Amino acid sequence: MIVPGFPKFEELRELIMLARAEDIGPDDVTSRLLIDDSAVGAGTLVQKEPGVTCGLPIVAMVCRCYDARLRVETIAGSGPDVLEGRFVESRRTPLLRISGPMRSLLSAERIVLNFLQRMSGVATATHHYVRRVAGTAAKITDTRKTIPGHRLLDKYAVRAGGGVNHRMGLYDGLLVKDNHIAGIPLAELTGRIGRIVARSRAENATRMIEVEVDTLDQLREVLKVDAIDIVLLDNMDCPSMAQAVRLRDAAGRRGTLALEASGGVTLETVRAIAETGVDRISVGAITHSAPALDIGLDVEADVSKGTGM
Repeated sequence: MIVPGFPKFEELRELIMLARAEDIGPDDVTSRLLIDDSAVGAGTLVQKEPGVTCGLPIVAMVCRCYDARLRVETIAGSGPDVLEGRFVESRRTPLLRISGPMRSLLSAERIVLNFLQRMSGVATATHHYVRRVAGTAAKITDTRKTIPGHRLLDKYAVRAGGGVNHRMGLYDGLLVKDNHIAGIPLAELTGRIGRIVARSRAENATRMIEVEVDTLDQLREVLKVDAIDIVLLDNMDCPSMAQAVRLRDAAGRRGTLALEASGGVTLETVRAIAETGVDRISVGAITHSAPALDIGLDVEADVSKGTGM
């Protein structure tokens, strides 16, 4: 099944057109000189390594922005309804078939692959982290460390890989970070945070509120403030995080206040972090450092009407 919430064409059109413009500019010189204007053909998108298939709905959107005559067709046992969001073990899995004018097909190829390879890479990276924490209560969540313009797609890919989304941007959640409260004495922290929380709740009663702490002493002060949804434990070691969980529970806040681990999380460390009892683990690497998944377009051209040469 398609992962819920794939962005609409209207939300992606500007990004796709930007990708098209920076790639094709005024002219695809190679296709114009090599391929006759009347030539038609087809190509099959093939996933060439194991990973989570992600982004298939965007193929038709990209083709639409290049040439309305390009047709995107499903292949038996493949396509968005079957493969989207699934981990595919095979090293050569057909995904979709594109047919139509050869010039347009070849011009669109790189942009289609750029989107698919990145989204599948992000989904696959997320999947690996999710598998590492299986059996614990911890959820893998993303961050704002995304490529400019790709945030909707990156966040979707995280969901496809089994992760959960953090706030979309600065506008839809209050996250008080260390730089926001730098220089505030510990003795004043509870009062200052309490006033910030009260102002936010007065503006929007359902807005997510999160506060970052660097030390257990800061956590003790923040735990005195009601109506906080999440406390972010920044760059704490595992013993400190385990103690933070005990402090939260002793304060009677289990179930109403989530604890989120953040900072330098890797596949090698994420399991130990999850076993401390934290509820969430934010991982910037799943979006800012995800390797592209190997996906290619195998083209079968019908150039019987000439090559233009």
